[in-house]
Amino acid sequence: MPARNALLADVVPASAYGRAYGFERAMDNLGAIGGPLLALALVALVGVRGAILLSVVPGLLAVAAIIYAIRRTARPAEVERPPLRIRVRPVLRGRLGRLMVGIGAFELGNVAATLLILRATELLEPGRGQDSAAQLALLLYVAYNAAATFASVPAGRLGDRRGMVGVLSAGVVAFALAYVGFALVGASVAALAGCFLLAGVGIGCVETAEHGAVATLAPEGLRGSAFGLLAAVQSFGNLVASAVAGLLWTFASPGVAFGYAAALMGLALVGLAAGGAVRERP
Repeated sequence: MPARNALLADVVPASAYGRAYGFERAMDNLGAIGGPLLALALVALVGVRGAILLSVVPGLLAVAAIIYAIRRTARPAEVERPPLRIRVRPVLRGRLGRLMVGIGAFELGNVAATLLILRATELLEPGRGQDSAAQLALLLYVAYNAAATFASVPAGRLGDRRGMVGVLSAGVVAFALAYVGFALVGASVAALAGCFLLAGVGIGCVETAEHGAVATLAPEGLRGSAFGLLAAVQSFGNLVASAVAGLLWTFASPGVAFGYAAALMGLALVGLAAGGAVRERP
């Protein structure tokens, strides 16, 4: 992912970073909807082994598309080859470093979507049974991915026009409202659907704006390291968020777990406000 994001920043004009990353996120989320549905259809038609074999085809097409794009990308006349190393300190200087504080706080509260599905299943199970509740929860997760798909491109377009921090902050607010809803909501399909949709819009805005902000603020020679650091913050934050929420869920209650996540969203907003607006290249 870091290499892909850095490559995208190299081939897209700076004025279109938001739209480019929004489109990339939209296609990724659309794949999260269409991929499982296509897999189910293929298993029904050709069996499990046949479906696994056919799954190689999209991967090969993706490789061919990447090679095609790289070969047709303009290259500089002279290519500097610096020593291969990850540079963290230069990335953390200036506005990008301050922005990473807010992003880190968000990721520490960005719990795995499986916890959202589990919460919905537990709330819907009484009176419906486990199987029916699980099916409804998965449908709500499909709605989550659909919301992320439809939100990503408009979020990127808005980020190009108004700045990425505003879009990022809006996504964090959507997550905070969703988590408060998951903490307080009862066994209402409509209320749960609202929470899933809010979380979907939130992830569509946040992921698009995170990538757009890094592409905007990172110096060209540090983009790979910057996107690598972003991926590390995302992965570590998701791990800690899910682990802490899982422990709070087990030893306290689901409401406390989602309250923790909502509180981290508040800290993220403070961090983003301290980071300042992200619009112009430094």
